[in-house]
Amino acid sequence: MKKYLLIIFALAIFISCADDNAYYSPEDYSKVKKTDVHIHIMSDRPYFVEKAKADNFHLVNVALEINKGWEDVYIKYNYGKKQQAQNPETVDLVTSFAVSDFDDPAWEDKVISWLDSCFDEGAVGVKVWKNIGMVARDTAGNLISIDDVKFDPIIDHIQKRGKTLMGHLGEPKNCWLPLDEMTTNNDRSYFKRHPEYHMFQHPEMPSHEDIVASRDRMLEKHPDLRFLGAHMGSLEYSVDELAKRFDKFPNMAIGLAARMGQVFYQTVEDREKVRDFFIKYQDRILYATDLADNGNMSKEELEANMEAAWKRDWEYFVTDNVMESDLINSSFQGIKLPKEVVDKIFYKNANTWFALNP
Repeated sequence: MKKYLLIIFALAIFISCADDNAYYSPEDYSKVKKTDVHIHIMSDRPYFVEKAKADNFHLVNVALEINKGWEDVYIKYNYGKKQQAQNPETVDLVTSFAVSDFDDPAWEDKVISWLDSCFDEGAVGVKVWKNIGMVARDTAGNLISIDDVKFDPIIDHIQKRGKTLMGHLGEPKNCWLPLDEMTTNNDRSYFKRHPEYHMFQHPEMPSHEDIVASRDRMLEKHPDLRFLGAHMGSLEYSVDELAKRFDKFPNMAIGLAARMGQVFYQTVEDREKVRDFFIKYQDRILYATDLADNGNMSKEELEANMEAAWKRDWEYFVTDNVMESDLINSSFQGIKLPKEVVDKIFYKNANTWFALNP
């Protein structure tokens, strides 16, 4: 009997050790290489990068046009350049271009020349923002759409240079709902602060489906383009809808920036479906946050904000803990992904989809 008990005990220890080797723990957080592929540093301060280094994060700093045309692009890209110059081993850059002069006959040449200058400096991709499809208009007053033929030579050039197009095209589906029907608190807070982007209040504007369809038509025209759908490709509300796009567009991946609330919300509804999605499409999902430093927070506040987001998400992916987040109003359980899946989402996929070599 003693012999059998010893065998059972040894077997239990073996299984426990095997389980430990298959999964990370919260304590592994700072030991594991990670990349956040969507952050915005708009400051000369070193604090964001210092915190990233301490937490074993590589960073992809993203430029974009908001409402000041090329001025936005130049300012945001140059902040990233300064950070990269000081920390070339930690910071990579995604550039952007403006559509404020979309109807200028010289626009195409200007964009390509600008992008080439950024690529020659090492930029790994190009960002387009939600102003395309939702805000920016041509001189005739028509909304500019990403499937417009004028974008084709730009997109072809990005592809030819071997770079990735990052697209924040559209908004979360919550954007088309009243505030009290939104599924996440961060969306509710954002659209309360920014009614100009709250499409529920602007029924004359395109629907969520219209904008996603425009993005899909662009991808159909450029099947070999390496495309990263920022913010879960604006299909954050449904892993089933994302799966359909992954199956249709093999060169499409997504970043998770600012959409973990929707991931948590779906986890409450069907944890196993969400977990199965992350495992099945483990090569197509990149960790990202949309964390930013514009100099407004103190060093301590910035570091606390970064750590709270990064460690919350790490816990969700590596444990099966019951968790709570101010992003949603229900508790949820972590999906405890195997190490090899976590490594891809947090690190390896960034290297593949952006051709990084951190």
